[in-house]
This record gives sequence, structure tokens and C-alpha cells, in this order.
Amino acid sequence: MLNGNNILETITMIQEEHLDVRTITMGISLLDCCDSDIDVVCDKVYDKITRCAKDLVKTGEEIEKELGIPIVNKRISITPAAIVLAGCQDKDAVKLALTLERAAVACGVNFLGGFSALVQKGFSAGDLALIEAIPEALAVTEHICASVNVGSTKAGINMDAVELMGRIVREAAERTADRGCIGPAKLVVLCNAPEDNPFMAGAFHGVSEPDCVINVGVSGPGVVRAALAKAGPDKNLSEIADIIKKTAFKITRMGQLVAQEASKRLGVPFGIVDLSLAPTPAVGDSVAHILEEIGLSQCGGHGTTACLAMLNDAVKKGGVMASSHVGGLSGAFIPVTEDAGMIAAARSGCLTIEKLEAMTSVCSVGLDMINIPGDTTAEVISAIIADEAAIGMVNGKTTAVRVIPAIGMGVGDELNFGGLLGEGPVMPLNTAAPDVFIHRGGRIPAPMHSLKN
Repeated sequence: MLNGNNILETITMIQEEHLDVRTITMGISLLDCCDSDIDVVCDKVYDKITRCAKDLVKTGEEIEKELGIPIVNKRISITPAAIVLAGCQDKDAVKLALTLERAAVACGVNFLGGFSALVQKGFSAGDLALIEAIPEALAVTEHICASVNVGSTKAGINMDAVELMGRIVREAAERTADRGCIGPAKLVVLCNAPEDNPFMAGAFHGVSEPDCVINVGVSGPGVVRAALAKAGPDKNLSEIADIIKKTAFKITRMGQLVAQEASKRLGVPFGIVDLSLAPTPAVGDSVAHILEEIGLSQCGGHGTTACLAMLNDAVKKGGVMASSHVGGLSGAFIPVTEDAGMIAAARSGCLTIEKLEAMTSVCSVGLDMINIPGDTTAEVISAIIADEAAIGMVNGKTTAVRVIPAIGMGVGDELNFGGLLGEGPVMPLNTAAPDVFIHRGGRIPAPMHSLKN
């Protein structure tokens, strides 16, 4: 039921507390575009994407104007491109990436995700061709995002893929060093990747999804922080958790409204609402500042992991009451360069890689948007990926690594990506060599609790 107070509260959330729908993402299956001829595949892919998504941006803008709710991004996710390439005799993944770029530009979207491979148990026909092409594909495109899933609770961790991805991340940075090393900012390495995630860079359209679907990602760190600030310092943590749940409910209801409206107008099934708290570099739109509002002097200090665990749980509990179809990642993101509070904590030295790794065990993603020294070896990057994949595998949750080797830079230097990708300092790493471990290859077996059948 709506009343005047509800409406005024929502207006305040939007105007003063940075409430927005972070993305409307259209998932498109490209399974019917497969062919043995790469040129035929590219033609089919371009035609299908531009046909399905031709009205996506226009519809998003109309809903934004009519409802007064900011919709920051309109995006597309596709079937993992490695699957589409599998049947081609000439597996020219860069040609496919350029086709996807043309389609993204034609549709007017911010990003197109799904230049992806799922290799948690091994490599199939198109996987290696796609992975090897990632550095060049990200260098010659602007809107394409890539992801590789290297592990899962059910399959274990493919350490051959982990070793390979350390090199790929470095090469992506080297190929875009003249543009602030932007390449790896559009590349994420995952464990337990969800098939319906609307957020980049890890979005792809899973093979179990409908032919075309609308997924919406909402966001409101500023709203949660404002609600806690109004509550004052006298509330105990049970009461704080309850406030977060109620606020997440309100945020998710707004996302559900936008998702259903977009689904109806586009004639495409509604998939899920991802209720993740996704921060931006804007002041007042920070997950770190929520943790500080709960009572930390600065994000990264002792107590951070416990605060984040409570926040993540309360967000999920509030969100699932507001929508019948919650999916994706749904929790709290901690991307360093995209969060004003995280940036400040990293610059002061309070927030370290080791603390971020601990935080990833209780939140939605992983080591996200972290600038690392430009001379970091491929083996160290692979070891970072392996550690995060292990956290995801053992805990049965999604984890990810999106680190940016700042070529030619050292600790304390700054990289600025602009826009939602933000900026931040190069953070120090433990550089003790993991080379022998990484080069062993093979697979880390799945944990015992994977045997649930």
C-alpha cells in the first residue's frame, strides 16, 4: 500500500541518498547462432542481438522518465562465447569480439558481457581459443566484458586454467597500458559463477536460461547508510540488522517494479532481481561507509569482516521478502576503486589485500577492482586467483578476482579509470614466489560436502 510518507521517502532516497537501478541487463541466448563458418556465426550473432535488444535502451529511458527512478546502465549478456565458437572450424575469437562490439554500439548499451568460458573441470573445443584471445579482444573493443569460471564447489578448481589466467590478466594490462591498463578492469576470474548475474564484468547468459530474459540489478548503499545514521548510536546490532533488512526490502521492491515494467514493455520474460549493494565512487554511495556507520573507525580495521557478514545477511533477508525471483549475486560488493570509502581506506593503508581476502569469505564477490604493482608476476596473480577460488569452492559461494596490474607503476601510485570504474592506489602484495605450486597444474579436488546427491 502506498501513502504520502512512502512516496516522499522514496523521493528522498533518489534525490539525496543515491538510490538507483544500477542496471537492466537483457540476457540473450546465442545457441541458435552456432555454425562451422565463423563469418556465418558473426552475422547470426549480430542479427540476433540487434533484433532482441533494439528497444532496450529506449525502454529503459522511458521507464526512468515515467517513474522518476534513475536507471544507470542498460546492458546485454550473452551465452558464453566459447560455446558459440566451439563448432567453428576457424575459431577466430577476436572476430567474434569485434562483432559483439558492433552489436553493443548499435544497441547503445554500456557493456556487453559473455565473452566467457566455463572451464572449472577442463577445456572444451572453444575454450582455449577464447581465453587466449581475451587480451587482444579487450584491447580492440570498448564495451566487451570477459569472464572465465575456473572452479566450483561441485567440480573443484582447474589449476591449469588458474595458471593460464594469471598470464592472461597480465597480457590484458600490457596491451592497454597506454589507456590506464583498462583491459583487466573488464575481465573477471570466477568460482561458482551464477548464470543470471546482471552485473559486469561477470555477466553471461547461462545455458539453462530462457532464449531471452530481463534481469535487473538494484543498488542503494547510500540509502542503507542514511537509514543507519537516522537510527543513531544507541541501537544494538540486532536492531541495526533489522533496519538494514527493512531498507533492503524497500530497495528491492523498487527493482521489482522496474523489472516487471521492462519485461512487459519489451515482451521478454522477467528473470531475477539482483539486490546487491553496488557502490560508486560518488561520496555517499559507499559500502565501506555503511560499515563505518555501524561503528568502525575505518573500513579495514578489526571488526570489518563481522560487520560485513551482518550487512550481507540482512540485505539478503530483506530482499527475498520483496521479490519472488531473487538471483545473481545479491549481497554487498566490495570493489576498491568503485567505492569512495574503500579508496580512502586503501590510501591510508588501513585496508589491505589480506583483509579484503578475509572479507570475501562473507560477502557477494571477491577481490574486485584492485590495482596491483605493474611488476607483479603471472604466477602471483594466479596464486591470488587460486586463493579466492578456494574460498568460493569450500564455502559454496561465488568468489571472483578482478585485479589490474598497473604497468610501469608501483605501490602508492594511482590509476584512474573514470566513470563507475573509479580510481584508486596501487596496493602492496606479498610477493613470495608461488611458482612451483602454480606450475604443478592439474585439479584441486572438490570438497567433501560437494557429494550431496
